[in-house]
Amino acid sequence: MDELLISQKSVSDLSDKIDKSEETFCSGLFLSARWFVVSQVNRQGINFIVLPDRDSAEYCSSDLYNLIDGDRVFFLPDSGKKIEKSNYKSSLGVQRTSSIGKIMEYDGAEQLFFVTYPEALEEPVPEVVGDGASVFRIREGDIYDRDVLIDKLFSMGFTRVDFVSEPGQYAVRGALVDIFSYSWNNPYRISFFGDEVDGISVFDCNSQLSKEKLSEVEIFADLSADGDAEGKTVSVTELLPESTLVWMDSSDMYKEKEFYGGLKKFRRVFLEVPISASGVSPVRFNIAPQPVFNKNFELLTEDLRDKIGRGYRVCICGEKKSQLERLESILIQNEGYLPEFVPSRTVHSGFIDNEDKVCVYSDHEIFDRFHRVSLRRTVEKSEQLTINDLTSFAIGDYIVHIDYGVGIFGGLVRMKDDKGRVHEVVKLIYKDNDVVFVSVHAMHKISRYRSKDSEPPKIYKLGSKTWQTLKSNAKKKVKDIAKDLIKLYAKRRASKGFAFSPDTFLQTELESSFMYEDTPDQEKAVQAVKRDMEDNCPMDRLVCGDVGFGKTEVAIRAAFKAATDGKQVAVLVPTTILALQHYRTFTSRLKEFPCNIEFVSRLRTAKEISDIRQRLKSGSIDILIGTHKILGSTFEFRDLGLLIIDEEQKFGVGAKEKLRQMKESVDTLTLTATPIPRTLQFSLLGARDLSIISTPPPNRIPVQTEIMLFDGDEIRKIINYEINRGGQVFFLHNKVEELQSIYDILHRLVPDMKICIAHGQMEAKILEDRILDFMAGDYDMLLCTTIIENGLDIPNANTIIINQAQNIGLSDLHQLRGRVGRSNRRSFCYLIVPPLVSITEDARRRLKAIESFSDLGSGFNIAMQDLDIRGAGNLLGAEQSGFITDMGFETYQKILSEAMEELGVETGLTSRNINESYISDCTIETDQLALIPDSYISMTAEKIRIYKELDSMVSDEGIEKMKSQLVDRFGPLPPELDSLMEIVRIRHLGEKLGFDKIIIKNGLLIAFFISNPLSQYYKSKTFQNILYRLNENQRLFDMKQNDNRLRIVSRNVPDLFEAYARLSLLK
Repeated sequence: MDELLISQKSVSDLSDKIDKSEETFCSGLFLSARWFVVSQVNRQGINFIVLPDRDSAEYCSSDLYNLIDGDRVFFLPDSGKKIEKSNYKSSLGVQRTSSIGKIMEYDGAEQLFFVTYPEALEEPVPEVVGDGASVFRIREGDIYDRDVLIDKLFSMGFTRVDFVSEPGQYAVRGALVDIFSYSWNNPYRISFFGDEVDGISVFDCNSQLSKEKLSEVEIFADLSADGDAEGKTVSVTELLPESTLVWMDSSDMYKEKEFYGGLKKFRRVFLEVPISASGVSPVRFNIAPQPVFNKNFELLTEDLRDKIGRGYRVCICGEKKSQLERLESILIQNEGYLPEFVPSRTVHSGFIDNEDKVCVYSDHEIFDRFHRVSLRRTVEKSEQLTINDLTSFAIGDYIVHIDYGVGIFGGLVRMKDDKGRVHEVVKLIYKDNDVVFVSVHAMHKISRYRSKDSEPPKIYKLGSKTWQTLKSNAKKKVKDIAKDLIKLYAKRRASKGFAFSPDTFLQTELESSFMYEDTPDQEKAVQAVKRDMEDNCPMDRLVCGDVGFGKTEVAIRAAFKAATDGKQVAVLVPTTILALQHYRTFTSRLKEFPCNIEFVSRLRTAKEISDIRQRLKSGSIDILIGTHKILGSTFEFRDLGLLIIDEEQKFGVGAKEKLRQMKESVDTLTLTATPIPRTLQFSLLGARDLSIISTPPPNRIPVQTEIMLFDGDEIRKIINYEINRGGQVFFLHNKVEELQSIYDILHRLVPDMKICIAHGQMEAKILEDRILDFMAGDYDMLLCTTIIENGLDIPNANTIIINQAQNIGLSDLHQLRGRVGRSNRRSFCYLIVPPLVSITEDARRRLKAIESFSDLGSGFNIAMQDLDIRGAGNLLGAEQSGFITDMGFETYQKILSEAMEELGVETGLTSRNINESYISDCTIETDQLALIPDSYISMTAEKIRIYKELDSMVSDEGIEKMKSQLVDRFGPLPPELDSLMEIVRIRHLGEKLGFDKIIIKNGLLIAFFISNPLSQYYKSKTFQNILYRLNENQRLFDMKQNDNRLRIVSRNVPDLFEAYARLSLLK
């Protein structure tokens, strides 16, 4: 958009006026055109832009990023004082501090832009900002005592942590110091060589790995704090240089505020004439808004033909190239004029400049989508650290060992062998205080115990048969269930169904008008569904994805495809409310298309229902939505072609039986929000077609999640904000008996708000009516228990307040939060908790996790672990849930995948892989020192994570990559850790060659072949090849056999590296 200039004569008049007078006024200047004009007035110095509220300031910043080259646009927010520690607050801190820091050190050499709003200007900054106590620089090559640096950080208010994840933290590991300064949204890593600064790099919080090298950095303390030691503060306007040019928008809204007086000493430009100004002559612009197209592409084609025909230059801006290409193909189909497309640049609100005949349209307004802004200097959420925190082993945790069952974690301990050498092992305690020590090379055998109930599991006696029996029972049951599914699948594949015709023009148009962009997963799911429909055997596909990931859109497209082929569609839902919800979604999506949609539930009168039956029989209804009633014999379809089932697991046995009969001849699409465990996905591939949508729509706005204390004023503000923008609020309190008193408190806070109460102890009909009234907008607030987590979709409710959030499980919090943020408006989730000091560590971890995973679908896999467990129960029946409770989820998954592999071989669906190794594990015994020394990494949790990660490595490239990551994070590798990595490489090689045990001790290398002499291995190519290589290298190897074990012996092996080199000769 560099060469895209607008209103050039008016802009030149405006520049002249600014130079001559203290106050300049504009009229007729609206929308994003304002920021085009601001960027075209080319004056050195600071441009200080004041907007009436935070949202418009964010949109302005986003537009200016696209219009101004280089990093010269700064967003100056308030510091979010009322919010408890959160990611969002960190971003505000960095954005505010870097803006103030930039103003402080401004030398007049370049043109800078600062965008702000009243709340940010009302907040003062500490007076000491200018004296170097809050800011210092570090350059590569400086001589700087590391301890002095650490003291300085401490005095500036930084906190020491193990790993930095938010501004204001630092970590020290050997010669490395990590600092998260408030000046930038990523932390810095400074490495010392003695007292010299050896290198500086920026690193990523999530992976803790360096991204780019820098020669110098500035370290800022938090300049958004409450004053200095004496509490002295100054206003932001006092820091601005005299030459500043202030741009004001809607100044009438804040001219009574205190900071306004501080702006009067600067030159000011009013982007519209204030009501109080009289007798002024403004610079006139001729700007009109972009026409509203409502996704109607005929209107757009017509408008482009008209504008381009009248000599206007039309540009359509969009973030994504793919989106603009979609638009281009629609315009070509409509045989219209083509405008200029400007990819990867976007404006918030399109406009027409009648003076220079330029139209700038935005694609999100054409497609009627939400415009999501991404502000610079936003602190990324450190999800990885949160995940590590959730999955780390703490002493006393329940741990499952695949061979011995559930035990208690007793920490990492060091043991000496007979030669006095030290080894690190994991200690597990079993019944009667029996102990198992697990070598760090066998970490893949242990996992943390997880099941859906938090009751403690049964601890087994070592050496008893119970655990083995449990494992084999679970395996047998899984195989039985899977066999039935596979039989059903084969039967269906053999029958014939209707083959739908390929996509029509109408189908393409429906898909282009989707409010969000398709995610790759969603696209794959849609393609797969269409492929199945066009095939002549009946479809049975399961689409699975988190709340709000666009499963319904997949169903709508499939239903429309069936309707355009003259077939009828039945959409089956478990509840009345969902029937109404789907009816609304389907009708609003298909209103522009020739398609008749009806729904049946107890809300319809008898007369309406008999009318629907007749129209259904005659074929004039294309899509019928309803509860299981529509499966009854009284509803006759003229020609049913597609059955869509939502949340199948919630239907009764009778309805399921009826469905099973229908499925054999009719195409069926099932939707579920319960995630299906990964191993099950693979296992069911043989039995059911599965599409998984695991990525959220890109321009869905994440729900802004904040943790707060119970503060009446703050709650009043939150509720009023939502009601004033025409929205509704959920207030959740999970104790039925206390709802009435909460109702009274809320009523006192906001007297004119209409509140309705809903909880699970009400009669079903009353509850349903309450929720339907809320959906219809009769109430402002729904005060309820966790009853709302089940699939309720109310686009108008965009704020949820959860009281006593520390008592609610992770997956429930995630599900509850999924109730808001389902439309194209910004939505909020407030977790009200007692002061964080007083709640349990576990609850604190949960809240931290839900807050850092505020993006939809992020952390899905972790936060959903107990949902995964529910999912397994739903898919495989309740009995399997029992097994999961006994053995923990991860172990259950391992057993499941083993069962599936065996079943595949038994049923002939999969044959044994030719290259497959004949052993699954090779044990290594060595007298060499191989561990992670405490001097290198002292945190037990991190050590165990690294041991586990190393142990699960499958390739040499993976090991090399891990080496470089460790060097980056902790400094050069100590020799003991190098040896540990070599052991992992030796183990992989041993598995490939078919050794089940390798001993490297006292200068000897002994490798044992598979103990079963009848194994197929001895007929394999691998074994033949080893014999051939042994023959070639007779000097180095001897082959021996005693007590029926075949082994290879090699002498004079000084270390592990030589051992690896020798074994490599046998490849």
